[in-house]
Amino acid sequence: MSEAAETNIPELTVSEIAAALKRTVEDAFPFVRVRGEVSNLKTHSSGHIYFDLKDDKASLNAVIWRMTARRLRVKPEQGLEVVCTGRVTTYPGGSRYQIIVEQVELAGLGALMAMLEARRKTLATQGLFDAAHKKKLPYLPEVIGVITSPTGAVIRDIMHRLDARFPRRVLLWPVTVQGDRAVSDVVSAIRGFNALTPLTAVPRPDVLIVARGGGSMEDLMPFNDEAVVRAVFDSAIPIISAVGHETDTTLIDFVADLRAPTPTAAAEMVVPVRGELLAQLTDIESRRLRALARAVGERRKHLGHVARLLPAADQLFAPQRQRLDLVGERLGHALARNRELHSRHFAAVQARLRDAAIRRRIEVGGERTRALSERLSRTRRARIAELRRAVEGLGRMLDSLSYLGILERGFALVRGADGSVRRRAAMLKAGESVSLTFIDGEGAATVGGKPTEKAKPKMHAKPIAKGQGSLL
Repeated sequence: MSEAAETNIPELTVSEIAAALKRTVEDAFPFVRVRGEVSNLKTHSSGHIYFDLKDDKASLNAVIWRMTARRLRVKPEQGLEVVCTGRVTTYPGGSRYQIIVEQVELAGLGALMAMLEARRKTLATQGLFDAAHKKKLPYLPEVIGVITSPTGAVIRDIMHRLDARFPRRVLLWPVTVQGDRAVSDVVSAIRGFNALTPLTAVPRPDVLIVARGGGSMEDLMPFNDEAVVRAVFDSAIPIISAVGHETDTTLIDFVADLRAPTPTAAAEMVVPVRGELLAQLTDIESRRLRALARAVGERRKHLGHVARLLPAADQLFAPQRQRLDLVGERLGHALARNRELHSRHFAAVQARLRDAAIRRRIEVGGERTRALSERLSRTRRARIAELRRAVEGLGRMLDSLSYLGILERGFALVRGADGSVRRRAAMLKAGESVSLTFIDGEGAATVGGKPTEKAKPKMHAKPIAKGQGSLL
């Protein structure tokens, strides 16, 4: 008989053992709270979070699914002591057990403070809390933006304090100041105010107040979140942090441009007291008037001292007056001398302009004019005679070249009906009408027969009427 036949133990597969263990563990630990230190923290690209919970003797694998991680108020951080709530199960693929975490809490105030201190040091190392990044608040802002809950007492306290001190325009961006949505609400509000421009319907605030009332350390955790701290740091608008009571401290207190112990104190910091400002202006005006009067008195006193050091007016201008008198006397003599010199010059000119001298110059000018006129007449007559001779010569040349002289010797000029000259017999056509130009007139003729190139045209025996003719 074989060993397998002698035992009653059933044979199971690996999967069956793994499933049985999974059911046993889940039935025994359906919902547990486990305290331990976070180690080997890793966030997968899918959004799931994997880490180990450990103490000084053991280690437990932990998983937070992506949708659960989004809802957590406290995110696990490396080295942080936490209490995780969830169900224990197994992972058959790796033969290990693990806890599926549904909720994460800090393991006491000490752990929370340690986490915040570590975060503060990290952000401080990155320069977010440096004083060089602090922006100066405007002395008297026109528009104040408030980021807080619309239903709490905080906004009422701020508005009441602003009305009592110096009423200003207030824009409220309502947010949740506690719970899962608080971080995203506050970040959106800060960025939303900064996105406003002069072209938008809503004016851009000159200063922002981030405020909420007091609460436990867990209640104030949204204002310790790194996303909120970085949103405050990136804000181009100055921000006043007014979270909690005077003893409460959050991380945005370190990065804000100014920290107020309470929301009411923030309202007092953002605007001056109108009455005090008016009294201060009145005092400044009074001091200005007193200073002006004192300055005028001192200048008048100084002017009196200077005036006593100056000589009298008669002594001061005596040399100039004496010099003016001497110059006046010299000017009279100079004018008389100038008048005498011009009189002599005018007399000399007058002598040259007497009647006899003028008549003599006229006579001399007349003689010169007549001589020039005679000379011009002779020149003109000679030129005219020369031109006349040239014209007569040209006329004789023209007569010798004119065809009229040829006609005078008994020749005639033959033209066709179109007026063109017929120089040769070959240019004539039988029956063509031609005109004959003689020295004393013209006549018409008709060409008869067909002239040849060598034959001379013959006239018809038919008598030609006066003014007409015929060519053969």
